[in-house]
Amino acid sequence: MVLWGKLAQPVRSLGKVPPPGTCRRFWGWLNAIFNKVDYERIQAVGPDRAASEWLLRCGALVRYRGYEKWQQDYNGLPTGPLEKYKIEAINATDSCIMYRGFDYLDGLEHVTEIKLQKCIYIQDECLQRLSETKNLQKSLLQLQIISCGNVTDRGIVALHKLRYLELLSSPGSCYLPAVWGLCWLEGLKSDCSWAVLW
Repeated sequence: MVLWGKLAQPVRSLGKVPPPGTCRRFWGWLNAIFNKVDYERIQAVGPDRAASEWLLRCGALVRYRGYEKWQQDYNGLPTGPLEKYKIEAINATDSCIMYRGFDYLDGLEHVTEIKLQKCIYIQDECLQRLSETKNLQKSLLQLQIISCGNVTDRGIVALHKLRYLELLSSPGSCYLPAVWGLCWLEGLKSDCSWAVLW
């Protein structure tokens, strides 16, 4: 009977639920893989196509210049001349984009809107990186940051380099008006000329 108990123990353990946190670590690892930048792919297909693939792989949506429809299906990415499809808007609602993949944004020249909503991996360093992206400094007009729990006033202040930003929306944010007022008081109005909505 003792022998049967020792043999049955490993079989019983196969049906056990994994320890808490194991699944979370797996998804975090997988999301990090999705965000790994493939510089060879950027060279091969161009920055807009490579960024589209990254964003869709991570669960975001993209809209191309001259098109009304949002692209949401990775397998349905448009084919044809690479220069025809330029990303104009990004909706990263509930996506797993993270700082690690932001190098994909470097070559995008036509992005006017970005929506970051419920992005658990978006943090202050991501907003700093957005602000330092030269092409986004020239093209980005609207930025929405909604329910991104890791974003603080430090991240919002870092956006001051986005000099053409017309709309910065962060509903429910108690610190955004104060940050905008701080920019005004410090004479940074030229860098902080946003319409602030909260």
